[in-house]
Amino acid sequence: MDFIKPKKTREEINIEAEREWIPGTVYLVDVEKNLDVQHNGSSDIVLVPQPSDDPNDPLRWSQNKKNFQFAIIFYWSFLTSVATNWVGPVWDDWVEDFNTTYTVLNDTSAVCWLFLGIGCIFLQPTAMTLGRRCVYLFATLVQMLGNVLGGCTQNVGALYGVNIMTGFAGAPCDSLVQISTTDIFFQHERATRISLLTFALYSGSYLGPIAAGYIVENSHFTWRWCYWFLVIFFGALLIVQIVIMEDTTFVGQRKDESKVEKDILAQVISREDDPDAFASKSIEKKITNNNEKDKVIFEVEDFNKPVPEMRSYIQRMIPIERTYNDKRAWWKIFIRPTLTLALPAIVWTGFVYGVQVMWLSLIATTQSEFFYYDPYNFGTAAVGDTNFSSLIGCFIGMFWGGPLSDKFVAWKARRNNGILEPEFRLWFLLLPAVINSAGLLMYGLGVNAGVHWICPAGFGMGCLGFGMGSGGAIVLTYALDCYPQLQSESMVMILFLRNMIGMGFTFAIQPWLDLDGIVTTTWLMFMLSMVFNFSCLFFIKWGKQWRRQTKDLYVKFSDPDFFL
Repeated sequence: MDFIKPKKTREEINIEAEREWIPGTVYLVDVEKNLDVQHNGSSDIVLVPQPSDDPNDPLRWSQNKKNFQFAIIFYWSFLTSVATNWVGPVWDDWVEDFNTTYTVLNDTSAVCWLFLGIGCIFLQPTAMTLGRRCVYLFATLVQMLGNVLGGCTQNVGALYGVNIMTGFAGAPCDSLVQISTTDIFFQHERATRISLLTFALYSGSYLGPIAAGYIVENSHFTWRWCYWFLVIFFGALLIVQIVIMEDTTFVGQRKDESKVEKDILAQVISREDDPDAFASKSIEKKITNNNEKDKVIFEVEDFNKPVPEMRSYIQRMIPIERTYNDKRAWWKIFIRPTLTLALPAIVWTGFVYGVQVMWLSLIATTQSEFFYYDPYNFGTAAVGDTNFSSLIGCFIGMFWGGPLSDKFVAWKARRNNGILEPEFRLWFLLLPAVINSAGLLMYGLGVNAGVHWICPAGFGMGCLGFGMGSGGAIVLTYALDCYPQLQSESMVMILFLRNMIGMGFTFAIQPWLDLDGIVTTTWLMFMLSMVFNFSCLFFIKWGKQWRRQTKDLYVKFSDPDFFL
């Protein structure tokens, strides 16, 4: 006798969806195009997160407006990176003018890294409570003042003050810009934009020294004009930000992403349990919506909510956001990043990203020392020009870690019944791991052997640029995908760890080179690169399991009032 399997009740389906849900695992592709969710136009890509019905929601901005606002963030990040990384080619001048040493100048740079980390933990909660726009305006103003101080510097002691100000003001380029990006772009667009921001940061780090070299060698200027030009550029940017830049703060207005994913999972379970009934509901839904596939079906209570009006230009330009800001006390937001230390993906990303930045610090603090003297005897401008190879490598890395990785994870999701696992993206970290490590050997061992400059300054720095340009974007996007409701807290912790590693390395690199020599130091750095970059294999294999094991912690930490 055949028995008909009883259909699951709605309550049973919800319980099963709750049990199977894992943070970070999302339905990115609606393979059969019958889920009751908002899609990306007529495609099968599901919009993650789902936009609200508020016309002021940045996710509902037109694509042109999104790209324009992103361009302002991109340029701000680029200019801020220039301000914190341009000094390498002028160190020889400073050694003479200030009667100091490379070790002391390394220490001044390390102070900049320290305050990049400190700035993250203080400015991020400020951006949550007062708005992103407020923090960007403040940071640009402080950058201007810091560069004014730099232009007036008379001794090495003042450089500490310059680095404190520019480092603190530059902190949002390490954390807030990524959060601003997730405010306005969907998950399937994030890696491309984050890779562009990574390119902005590294290209600023490379083009800044190039420009500084030419400014110093020009008979009409001195190194002080490097600071004065930055004052002019930041001043012009401040005007643009005041007049045009809009706030992307939009806290607590959209449906909980975890609830959305559980709803989608419940629909999938219902489809598998009773395909015919689900198909009938899908047809009925399409008829109800006049065949508009992308129209969301809100719950009954949503229809009773008043829809806010579009804010006027004056309302959007107010420096402090009071409507869509986070209403919690500042100190509560300030301490919440410590919670993410219990989440393996966040801690791992912080260390891997920190190791990537070590090589940026390596180039910035050694290029003058390596190429200014025998056997290369480069001039100041030529030392700066060596950064072109890093820029080219970073540009190629931007495509690898951004658009190509976005296409790859979408392809993997389609082959996985529409389900995206954040670990899919980590496969793209394997190539940068190899190229980055090879670049270290070419840079350090090439300089030691005195080979033609094309090996260390061309291929070596180019490979390092590729590794940094792609690796940083990949691991950051992975971390943001793993725990979407803790993105702000995660970015603060990741960047704090990264900048502390950058600070420690910058303090240590010159004594390390003096103690062990360039050959031993290069091989040790090579091993560090291999170990940390290839550690992604552990997350490719066990990352999903670790996300499942931290599910209860994530749910607890996602409660905005946790820690009261």
